[in-house]
Amino acid sequence: MNQYIPDTFQALIVNKTDTSFSVNIQPLTLDDLPPGEVVIQVAYSSVNYKDGLASIPDGKIVKSYPLVPGVDLAGYVVSSNDDRFTKGQPVIATGYQIGVSHFGGFSQFARIPANWIVPLPEGLTLKEAMILGTAGFTAALSIQSLEANGISPEQGKVLVTGATGGVGGAAIAMLAKRGYSVNASTGNAKAADYLKELGAEEILSREDVLGQSDKPLNKQLWQAAVDSVGGATLAAILSQVAYRGAVAASGLTGGASLPTTVLPFILRGVSLLGIDSVFCDSDTRAKTWNRMAADLKPNHLETLMDREVTLQELPDALKDILQSRTLGRILVALN
Repeated sequence: MNQYIPDTFQALIVNKTDTSFSVNIQPLTLDDLPPGEVVIQVAYSSVNYKDGLASIPDGKIVKSYPLVPGVDLAGYVVSSNDDRFTKGQPVIATGYQIGVSHFGGFSQFARIPANWIVPLPEGLTLKEAMILGTAGFTAALSIQSLEANGISPEQGKVLVTGATGGVGGAAIAMLAKRGYSVNASTGNAKAADYLKELGAEEILSREDVLGQSDKPLNKQLWQAAVDSVGGATLAAILSQVAYRGAVAASGLTGGASLPTTVLPFILRGVSLLGIDSVFCDSDTRAKTWNRMAADLKPNHLETLMDREVTLQELPDALKDILQSRTLGRILVALN
């Protein structure tokens, strides 16, 4: 870790005017960074679909320009006006307005409000924290919510949809670590070996899940599900979850509407659990990261990685995630 902040450092900047849109690597100074109590030398960030949307003119993610995208970051505290954090301390920051309206992780230095920061827990390195990132955090929140609702490994299979995405892959690996029997649903027929390496016991196509969606109630196949797809997929899952089962929902790549009925809820007692990884409270955030460093930490964490890129290689990585040309997480090394 550097002991000082250089006069200038590098960051990826997106900017939009009435006549142009740009994505460039540019120098910044400390004065360019937005307000916050803690300055962090960023070691790693990661590429999320949300970051990909921030890198295109019609992505509808960025609230104001110019902006440094990157909803995740991990690094070392360089300076802090908050007594909770000290110089040299390794920390994580995800969610809130990071990479949306507040300069994010695609920069060698970041200034972040103290309440948005979590100390790096023992059991995780900064690199491992960003292999997990917001996607892993969302998966962990999903599993915690399901377990609070009464699911356990001995009660039956758990379905994970969007299995090759960041949330899906992390959920498979975490559930497998906990001893669950995992079914993975994906539209990528070539991903079976990857998903089995993560811990999935059975691979299903999207059609395997959607094929039973013609009725409001179908055969009870899973005790629970982690769903990052939404739409018709979520409706189909609800019709197939076992009595007193639960579904943790965190995504809408399959659409925001939910074409279902009340029957799964009132005849089978199924619970639909909404998962918010952006604004969840700080106590839950710290508790969840601690579990991600312990009983929810995948045995072979680097299996979740597609590749590691530099800041200069990041623009191509952003294009790849939008075109679904990745299998696992893209890590960004900043320093």
